[in-house]
Amino acid sequence: MSIEAPSPLLPRRRRSRKGSLRTVALLGPAFVAAIAYVDPGNVAANLTAGAKYGYLLVWVLVLANAMAVLVQYLSAKLGLVTGKSLPEMLGTRLRTGNRRAFWLQAEAMAIATDLAEVIGGAIALNLLFGVPLFVGGLITGVVSMGILSIQSRRGQRTFEFVVIGLLTIITVGFLTGLAFTDVSGPDALAGLVPRFEGTETVLLAASMLGATVMPHAIYLHSALARDRHGNDLEGPRLARLLRVTKWDVVGALIVAGAVNIGMLLLAASALRGIPGTDSIDGAHAAIQNSLGPTVAVIFAVGLLASGLASTSIGCAAGSEIMYGLLSMRIPLLLRRVVTLIPALVVLAAGVDPTFALVLSQVVLSLCIPFAVVPLVRMTSDRDLMGVHRNATATTVAAWVAAALIVVLNVSLLWLTFTG
Repeated sequence: MSIEAPSPLLPRRRRSRKGSLRTVALLGPAFVAAIAYVDPGNVAANLTAGAKYGYLLVWVLVLANAMAVLVQYLSAKLGLVTGKSLPEMLGTRLRTGNRRAFWLQAEAMAIATDLAEVIGGAIALNLLFGVPLFVGGLITGVVSMGILSIQSRRGQRTFEFVVIGLLTIITVGFLTGLAFTDVSGPDALAGLVPRFEGTETVLLAASMLGATVMPHAIYLHSALARDRHGNDLEGPRLARLLRVTKWDVVGALIVAGAVNIGMLLLAASALRGIPGTDSIDGAHAAIQNSLGPTVAVIFAVGLLASGLASTSIGCAAGSEIMYGLLSMRIPLLLRRVVTLIPALVVLAAGVDPTFALVLSQVVLSLCIPFAVVPLVRMTSDRDLMGVHRNATATTVAAWVAAALIVVLNVSLLWLTFTG
């Protein structure tokens, strides 16, 4: 009887599986940053655009998501190569006066971010349980403190698992409705052609851009990558992490992009022309009438998960910005309390919550160049990045993206003030 020799492929297969598992274990920071791309501001902007103008602005989401992939990878690369976050790099390069002025605009951006996320959570609680908006804002703030405490007590990896779980709920919540609607393929494809129809569509495009290419996620991702993988990387390990980071960013933003485009397609196909669907509560009512109460509840649960997760990420980003630019580190929970106040004031004042969400995203859009321009300059710097500096094609693409953002913002301001 002959004994068959073990196949030489088995050890190789085992090594391959182990290598794949190690690669998967390195993923995560981009999925945390991706929460910023599916926050309540996205919901308001995308639903309003789809309900009012159908498939007209699909191209904005596709373009914005492509930009987001590029800038998020550059942000993570900066953190991995330099061992410092983007705010820290800015803090070491700017003079005192410029550094403080930069922090003020970044702090305004952080407040606008928090405004959108707390209001979104409050709306979701109102839709699900009839909780008054002000009380819902308080509950959202308190629960987000609990999520932030996980990062403080259990570490970043556990925090990542919690956030990715919430991202899963968000994805299911916002995409379920598509299974019950008839999306027009030809009209959706026609929406890929760049065009506007009046001043309001420019406002909405800027809002959608601000909600997709989120400036606070650009600041934060560099810190997430650094904290997850260390700040003293070099040689083959650094090269491997940069490769894995590309997959991390692409995978995370494919999910976020699908959610955003799915929301617009849902509004365009099921909510177009229905009165009141340019607000989240109106859209929720229309979804309930058109697609049934189950889909409406799932949508509201996705909105709640979006508000809870994104407000935690926004608070963490604001803390990193303050530390990098002012060398001040205040406890995350204290910052959570302070930044909650403007959102609660807006809710108590009775401002239309959906309109406040859309305007907050316009503020974010205006702040994007302040994050993107220095990021592109730094990651293209040979002295700073060495062999990992941007390739020429990457630099050109990044500058084109920055220029498009600036042009859209200037157009928005011009059309707004000239009528």
